[in-house]
Amino acid sequence: MLRTHTCGELRLSHVNQTVTLCGWVQKTRDKGGMLWVDLRDRYGITQLIVEEGVSSDAIIESLRGVGREFVLQITGTVKEREAKNDKMATGDIELLVEDIKVLNPAKLPPFLIEDKTDGGDELRMKYRYLDLRRNPVREKLRLRHKIGSATRSFLDNKDFIEVETPVLIKSTPEGARDFVVPSRMNQGEFYALPQSPQTFKQLLMVSGFDRYYQIVKCFRDEDLRADRQPEFTQIDCEMSFVEQEDILNMFEGLIRHLFKIVKDIDLAEVPRMDYADAMKYYGSDKPDTRFEMKFQELNDLVQNKGFGIFDDAKLVVGINATGCASYTRKEIDKLTEWVKRPQVGAKGMVYLKYNEDGSTKSSADKFYSEEDKKAILERFDAKPGDMILMLSGETNTVRKQLNELRLEMGERLGLRDPNKFSVLWVLDFPLLEFDEESNRWHAMHHPFTSPKPEDMDLINSDPGAVRANAYDMVINGTEVGGGSVRIFEKPLQQRMFDLLGFTPEEAEAQFGFLMSAFEYGAPPHAGIAFGFDRLCSLFGGVESIRDFIAFPKNNSGRDVMIDSPSAISNEQLGELGIDVKA
Repeated sequence: MLRTHTCGELRLSHVNQTVTLCGWVQKTRDKGGMLWVDLRDRYGITQLIVEEGVSSDAIIESLRGVGREFVLQITGTVKEREAKNDKMATGDIELLVEDIKVLNPAKLPPFLIEDKTDGGDELRMKYRYLDLRRNPVREKLRLRHKIGSATRSFLDNKDFIEVETPVLIKSTPEGARDFVVPSRMNQGEFYALPQSPQTFKQLLMVSGFDRYYQIVKCFRDEDLRADRQPEFTQIDCEMSFVEQEDILNMFEGLIRHLFKIVKDIDLAEVPRMDYADAMKYYGSDKPDTRFEMKFQELNDLVQNKGFGIFDDAKLVVGINATGCASYTRKEIDKLTEWVKRPQVGAKGMVYLKYNEDGSTKSSADKFYSEEDKKAILERFDAKPGDMILMLSGETNTVRKQLNELRLEMGERLGLRDPNKFSVLWVLDFPLLEFDEESNRWHAMHHPFTSPKPEDMDLINSDPGAVRANAYDMVINGTEVGGGSVRIFEKPLQQRMFDLLGFTPEEAEAQFGFLMSAFEYGAPPHAGIAFGFDRLCSLFGGVESIRDFIAFPKNNSGRDVMIDSPSAISNEQLGELGIDVKA
């Protein structure tokens, strides 16, 4: 070892000891007769000192010759500081330098390697190896490590076995776009990178492994955003001889364990909500339940009053923005413009103020009597000072629009505190959704999800009414995990493929291996996968997952540090059997 201690561990108990440290120069302060240098490693910072009349001229000159980010090996004696720094763990001591060795000089970095840096996102991404030296980024990766370690500890103690599954697999038509990999030895044929290990973990259940998990890299060729990367990590789990309730109990236990170990939070029992209620009361299958502001449907109170915007709508629905009756007309107009943005898509917004003096004011006053308005306020259990915001239109569309408005109002009212956590199970999703464009059914989760047992009779007569034996875990309005009870019988899986528009030949070509496995004693099984990066960002209290990934891609899917993706040579293309002229 080149060092006896790290830069974060020296204390008063080490005074008068001779120690050796290694690290990077954070900053220097030269006062002529005295010179201080902050030496940093991943564990902390130690202040070095040399002093004329105490230190040799050679040591002083050597230390004066170092710059930011030089890599040093320093030997010296630990001294108690006269002016202590209570903001540093090592602030009670300093190291009087007696020997210095420059292990490697460094160019001046393109941005400050400090907690508050002057580097922009793109610059820091280009020099990610420098950005990783900064405490805020390092702490995010330490949090990621802690969550991973706690996950493995919990699952290991529950008799799960971690099994690696292949990365080069077969492309499938369901789900997002695959990343494809050409095969040199089988020219004209391609592997795909897995979007999840779904079929392999089901095969492990057929193999009798009983309880499987894997913290696994997955790949999706999708458009990117703050919580999405082309390669991401899942906590992937599967269990045999279980029903839905067993999965919910087991993995609610995992989440409770993570909150306790990582955040020291004793999580209450996780409530459950049907998909139909989530859509009716929140307009989303991943509602943010840190705050109420539930939807109230108003058709019976507001239609047939001569107000065409409401009369012609399939659904009129609203929320109570508590305490917002003080909004000025200008503020309401800005909010109306906000909901009319393309990202939300509403045609307008109707408001009803319940003023502090008990009077009311609405943008549709001429169509509604005081009794009408009082009935609306009662529907919301509104209090003086509240304001009702209403949208109307086609049912599914207007619910999604009001969801966006609800979240925006929650943000404006300070109700979406990142340090507050609201965990929820959402259950009983539709098994299928019909796509008008392709004129066929699509699996809402994936083709291997089982119908709820009580809906099994509807699979032939009314497939659109069938609910999936599926479940999602939602934290603060973000889906962090999802799974289902799986189909494990070949006839039902064949029926599912029929509903999804697969010909028998297509089903055999894509999933024949799984169908064949079901004929050799497949057990009932179920599973779930958690978005590991998303969990990390939620626990870290930030929206973006990027800083919780050591070497992330930018919003264009590029790694600007290594300049990837990049072109390959014509020779390589030829070896792969790819037409160079194409």
